[in-house]
Amino acid sequence: MSATQPRSNAKKTPQDDVLFDRELEDLPAALRWREWMPRVEAVIFACDQPVSRETLARVVGRNCSVDLLIDDLIEELRDRPYELVSVAGGWQHRTRVRFGETIRASSAPTRSAAAVLSEFEAMVLMAIGYLQPITRGDLSKIFGKEVSRDTIASLRDAGFVASGPRSPTPGAPYSCVTTKHFLSAFGMETLGDLPNIEALENAGLSGRETIAAEPFDPADDLDGEAVA
Repeated sequence: MSATQPRSNAKKTPQDDVLFDRELEDLPAALRWREWMPRVEAVIFACDQPVSRETLARVVGRNCSVDLLIDDLIEELRDRPYELVSVAGGWQHRTRVRFGETIRASSAPTRSAAAVLSEFEAMVLMAIGYLQPITRGDLSKIFGKEVSRDTIASLRDAGFVASGPRSPTPGAPYSCVTTKHFLSAFGMETLGDLPNIEALENAGLSGRETIAAEPFDPADDLDGEAVA
């Protein structure tokens, strides 16, 4: 590594722990807390994905409660246009929903613009979310039309889908599963936060009626193909 190359990707050494004072034992308890709070917020602000409790614990004292720090930060941000939210097993800064129209009107580029999916891609993603792990062949049977490799690749490129365990069916194709980014993008902590599918259907939001049925031969050997 050259002298001018940043050390952000360098492997952490025991010396780093010595140089970084996590405990702040020279400060009174109240001041330690006030120093730990902005440390935690700075890490969350700098990261483009939800930050786990374990990660945040690296910048505060051993006996510091990360959860209580987060509670205090949430309270401090109560009157701000952004907040801390718990998603995908960690915490992330999010603009409050009521400012969404303002941001869109500004046409300003955002730090984490969500991928724009076609209606069919969104339907396939929804099916994967509810039925995972599921193969591309099984998705094609559900929709009555081929779910192409390109469709799965688009969802993978957007960070929503990854390869799951192989199916026990002939050819042992890889299944599709959702990712932590999927949870984060849709503001969910776990897959248990997915809306009840029956409630969606009753509200007319399942979108099944929008799927344009096209001839699909179930004999097509899709199950023998891994996710592209």
